[in-house]
Amino acid sequence: MKKILRLVAVVATSLSLGTGVVAAQTGSINQTGASSTNTVSATQANNENVANNNNLGASHSNGQGASSGSANSSQNTTGGGASSGSASNSSAFSASASVNNSGAGGGLNGGGANNSSGTISNTGFSSSNTITSNTTNTSNTTNNNNVSVTTNNSQSSSSGSANVSQNTTGGSASTGNASNSSTSTVSFNVTN
Repeated sequence: MKKILRLVAVVATSLSLGTGVVAAQTGSINQTGASSTNTVSATQANNENVANNNNLGASHSNGQGASSGSANSSQNTTGGGASSGSASNSSAFSASASVNNSGAGGGLNGGGANNSSGTISNTGFSSSNTITSNTTNTSNTTNNNNVSVTTNNSQSSSSGSANVSQNTTGGSASTGNASNSSTSTVSFNVTN
């Protein structure tokens, strides 16, 4: 006795890079003979590969120098006051960056739904009937985040000299202030 083989195969292979995949596949077998083998098969493969390379860098270099001159009151009958001014430096540095790779993948969050259907009807006596549906979801995500900050701040300040000398009546002598100031603010936010 001859066996009658009827086979309906539905195959879907999808590559998803941003959204889930919905595949609708149908197959049907109708009116088969006796002792026949009948198969409806649906296979779906969803593959997602995501690579995020985020390189963030901030660099700041600041060199400053300040000095005030000297003040001298000398060789006078009545000497006045001698004073030098202030010397100061100030530096401010601010950097901000934000990277968001929106979940870094997630295209298969819906699981790549397989909406396959199959029917086998009106089969003959002693028939073998099979309906199968297979779905494979593969998701690979690679995140490389490189963050670097470099700041160089070199400052110097000096106030000048104040001299009152060789006077019959001397005055006062004062020097100014010497100061340095530096402010650095760095903020990086990386979300994958």
